[in-house]
Amino acid sequence: MTAQAVSPLSAAQQPGREVPARRRGLVLGGGGVLGAAWMVGSLVSLEEAHGFDVRDCEFLVGTSAGSVLAALLGSGVSVTDLYHHQLGRAVTTGPLAGFSWDYDHATGASRPSVPRFGPGSARLVTGNLSRLRHLPPTAVLSGLLPVGRGSLARVGHLVEAVAAPGEWAANPGTIVVAMDYETGRRVPFGHPTSPPASLAEAVMASCAIPGWYSPVEINGRRYVDGGACSATSVDLLADLDLDEVFVVAPMVSFAVDRPDSLLSRLERRWRVQVTKRCLRESAKVHRSGTEVTILGPGPADLNAMGGNVMDPSRRLRVLTTAVETSQAALQSADHAPLDDAVVDGPRQLAHQR
Repeated sequence: MTAQAVSPLSAAQQPGREVPARRRGLVLGGGGVLGAAWMVGSLVSLEEAHGFDVRDCEFLVGTSAGSVLAALLGSGVSVTDLYHHQLGRAVTTGPLAGFSWDYDHATGASRPSVPRFGPGSARLVTGNLSRLRHLPPTAVLSGLLPVGRGSLARVGHLVEAVAAPGEWAANPGTIVVAMDYETGRRVPFGHPTSPPASLAEAVMASCAIPGWYSPVEINGRRYVDGGACSATSVDLLADLDLDEVFVVAPMVSFAVDRPDSLLSRLERRWRVQVTKRCLRESAKVHRSGTEVTILGPGPADLNAMGGNVMDPSRRLRVLTTAVETSQAALQSADHAPLDDAVVDGPRQLAHQR
């Protein structure tokens, strides 16, 4: 199994050749304020390189920051409008037309407020003693963290601006991943087997970082950030007979920088674990016969991000850097073993055929 960058045009896309319909899925991972900006920039390059509108993907899977973008794309917002909106330019057409949103302050400050005293979900730990070793460590940790005081109401307002209140996205394949705060189980809202929720409720739940934001209650149950289970949840798209899946993941890196600050070094170490899990999930999809392309931040992106993905002062730099680096990665012919968790060298993109 190898990792390689792909050329902008496959044989089927060459001029004069009929392009067969391809069943696609798009996975948008967690990554905070800066992760969202990075994904928007990367999606600009992805559309240009592959020549399709990501809104046409049959499935849109979003977790945490990625859930916001999945909800907007699933509700008809174009990548171009997302890009202009992030830059503060007026959007005059489409679902976001005339809507103003403060990207730098709507989700709070770059640091959380002092949380409430006591564990956020002692029941998650005490009620799952027999299966604790089967839960992701981040899921267990989330139950021990205190309840955050931050509010995601403005995120809900953003989603409600493009989707009818109480309704789901226009694209029925939109999936928003959260975690049940009592059981520690992953909940893919929008999937037929999951409990009902409005799109805004599901997105707020998916973004509720434990210890930072208050859990979101839906039909009597509390939910938190789906990233506590998985930053990507690529495996939700296994065995769906898709031709290809694109994973745009701000917390996955196949090459990292060597920052000076302790916070940034700790963040880079955590990326190793996130990348390993994403590769395992992607392998499940790949084994079912689906091509999987994974795009993650490279050293230049990580330098732009720093060590705090919630720092809005770096947002525009991250956005513009992502367009350039993702374009280069998508055009690269570089190769690397996908079995490696993190590959030394200037690679951003893994490609499984």
